[in-house]
Amino acid sequence: MNQALARPKSERRRHDREIIALAVPAFGALVAEPLFVMVDSAIVGHLGTAQLAGLGIAAALLSTAVSVFVFLAYATTAAVARRVGAGDLPSAIRQGMDGIWLALLLGLAVIAVTLPAAPWLVDLFGASGTAAPHATTYLRISSLGIPAMLIVLAATGVLRGLQDTRTPLYVAIAGFAANALLNVALVYGAGLGIAGSAWGTVIAQCGMAAAYLLVVVRGARRHGASLRPDAAGIRASAQAGVPLLVRTLSLRAILMIATAVAARLGDADVAAHQIILSLWSLMAFALDAIAIAGQAIIGRYLGAGDTEGARKVCRRMVEWGIASGLVLGALIIVARPLFVPLFTADPTVKDTLLPALLAVALVQPIAGVVFVLDGVLMGAGDGPYLAGAMVLTLAAFAPVALLVPALGGGLTALWWAMGLMMTVRMLTLWLRARSGHWLVTGATR
Repeated sequence: MNQALARPKSERRRHDREIIALAVPAFGALVAEPLFVMVDSAIVGHLGTAQLAGLGIAAALLSTAVSVFVFLAYATTAAVARRVGAGDLPSAIRQGMDGIWLALLLGLAVIAVTLPAAPWLVDLFGASGTAAPHATTYLRISSLGIPAMLIVLAATGVLRGLQDTRTPLYVAIAGFAANALLNVALVYGAGLGIAGSAWGTVIAQCGMAAAYLLVVVRGARRHGASLRPDAAGIRASAQAGVPLLVRTLSLRAILMIATAVAARLGDADVAAHQIILSLWSLMAFALDAIAIAGQAIIGRYLGAGDTEGARKVCRRMVEWGIASGLVLGALIIVARPLFVPLFTADPTVKDTLLPALLAVALVQPIAGVVFVLDGVLMGAGDGPYLAGAMVLTLAAFAPVALLVPALGGGLTALWWAMGLMMTVRMLTLWLRARSGHWLVTGATR
């Protein structure tokens, strides 16, 4: 009897150690990414308001372009982890190389579009006459780093699939430090202005891509995996990524609708909304770190044919998601008096923000479950279901959100609509996880 009780406890501890070992470094790497833009903003901000405004527009365009291709990391993680679970490391690395080649091709295509279209894209975002030239300069130069950024995404997926989240953390820290030093040297030392900031970021991104490629190439040579591009493998990687692309675009559409609705509510509401989005992104990093651990672990279990192990670790990660959401929600409520003054001194914005933050706090346990199950199903390679579920969520959210201004609701009502969106996501993901249809074993799905 005591042995029977001890076994589940030891299993939970083993799962906990594995989740922590993957999630903590993943969280560090995720947090390091937005610091690139923060450093650029801090340095360019001293050049003038027009330069900073131009940077803000260009950075928004670049982050949108790169986030659309985040499937390069997700799909590669799942595919590599399955082959690791099946004990076929050469095939795992070969699959990773296919993802990297796809990233390079997509990056070159984005450059081909962005370079000539940069002025039009900047105008589309409503840049002022003084900010537009700076935005165009930064966008054109920084677009040269997009292939490196996409290679970093794909290579990060390779290492996560190989159950390594420490190397991405080290590379992210080194890239952040290099970016800061290069920006200072080129913007002020070389007197290049905003162009120097863009070149510094491009050089740092290329350095990060080179570091990842060095690690992956070494692994390929050690295990005898081919480095040459394989048309069939690249095509398979692209096909696996399409459903995740649909999922990502649907999620971006939800966030864009929410921002558009907030803008219609008034200046105080949209200002408060932007503050909440910043906090939402920070909390998402914590929850996404657990999801990343889920992608890697679930893929490995299914590759090894261990459906029972996959079920057990899924349950444990859901418990982690709920606990993390409760902690984050409590932190929002307790720390409101401390962090709100950091963002605004406007009493109208504060009055608008505080009740909306309560809605955000109460939704965090639901968000914890959503992020975890999202990661579990990604690790299982269940992209088509995730795409359909997100399109359904978008269809449920859009009319409710658009009714908020019509019914006289404010920002709090909008964020309750966001809570509804997360609840719909949780239900669709929970039903799939409960069904067991995602438990497809083998080195490939």
